[in-house]
Amino acid sequence: MQVFLTGGSGFIGSHLVRELRAAGCAVRALSRRPESDTLLRSLGAEPLRGTLADPAALRAAISGCEAVFHAAADLSLWRAGAAAQFATNVTGTQNLLHAAEAAGVGAFVHTSSVSAWGHLTPGVIDEAVPQRGGASWISYERSKYLGEQAVRASALPWIVVNPAHVLGPGDRHNWSRLIIMIHRGQLPGIPPGTGSFADVRQVARAQVRAWQRQRFGQAYVLGGEEVSFAEFAQSVGASLGKPTPERAMPPWALMAYARALDVWSRLSGKEPPVTPEGAALTSHHLHVDSAKARRELGYTETPLDALLSETLVWMRAEGMLGAR
Repeated sequence: MQVFLTGGSGFIGSHLVRELRAAGCAVRALSRRPESDTLLRSLGAEPLRGTLADPAALRAAISGCEAVFHAAADLSLWRAGAAAQFATNVTGTQNLLHAAEAAGVGAFVHTSSVSAWGHLTPGVIDEAVPQRGGASWISYERSKYLGEQAVRASALPWIVVNPAHVLGPGDRHNWSRLIIMIHRGQLPGIPPGTGSFADVRQVARAQVRAWQRQRFGQAYVLGGEEVSFAEFAQSVGASLGKPTPERAMPPWALMAYARALDVWSRLSGKEPPVTPEGAALTSHHLHVDSAKARRELGYTETPLDALLSETLVWMRAEGMLGAR
C-alpha cells in the first residue's frame, strides 16, 4: 500500500514515516531540499521534490496513493511570518486537498493542533468543545483553525488529530530550544502557563491507527501529563544539573518583555527569542481530555518523567547538549 506524506523530515512527520513503514506502507514524502532527501531515505521513504505551493507537483506525487498524511506546518509565532504561515497552513492545505481529491485517494489524515481552539477557550478542551481559533489575534492559531476547517469541508474521507504540546526524541525546534537555553544558562525566565505534554511517538501511532480503523469524519485531541511550565523547566534543570528560576514570571512581565523585544525586531528585522504571540500562548493554562483517543485508538499518555528522560538521551546523542 502506497501513501503520500508531507512534513516527513519534521518532528511529527519523521515519526509518521516510521509508523507507516512499520505498518507495511510504501511512503512517498514531499521534500523541499537535498538534506531532507537524505533524512527521508534513511527512514525508508521515497523523497519527491515539490512544495505545497505547486499543485501540479502535488498531483503527480499523489497519483496512485491510497492515503495522504498531511503533517507539514509553519509553526512561527512571529508576526512577520504571518503571510508565509497562511500560505503553508491554509493555502498549502487547500492545494493538497484539491490534489488528493483529483487523485481519488481513500483517506486524508491531517495533523492539526489544539491551537485550533485558540488560547482563550476556557476549561477542558475535548472534541465537543467549539473551536475559537478563527477569532484569535495569533496568526498560528488562526491558520491552524482555517486549515483544519478546509479539511473538514472536504469531500474526502478525512481524519483530524489535534496534538497538544509535543515532546520526544527528534525534537530540534520545539521544546528542545527551552531545554538548550536551560543547559546554557540562558533562560531569562519561566512562562507562567500550564502545558499538556504528548509523546510524539504516540501522536504518530494514533494517526496510523485512526486510518487503519477507518475513523473517517472523526477528530482526536491528543494530550498528555499536565504540568506547569515552571515544573517542566525545573525538571529539565534537575536532569541536567543546571539551576532554574524558582518561580514563573507574572504574565504581565512576560508580555512586557516580549513587546520590548518586538519593538527591537521591527527595527532589526530579526525574529526575537520571545514574541507577544509566544508570551500569550505560554501564559495560557492548557487542559485537554484525550479520553476519546484512548478509547478508540489505544492512545497512550507517556509519563512526563520518562518522556523527558528519553528526549534528553536523544539530544545528548545528537550533540545538542554538548559542554558549554
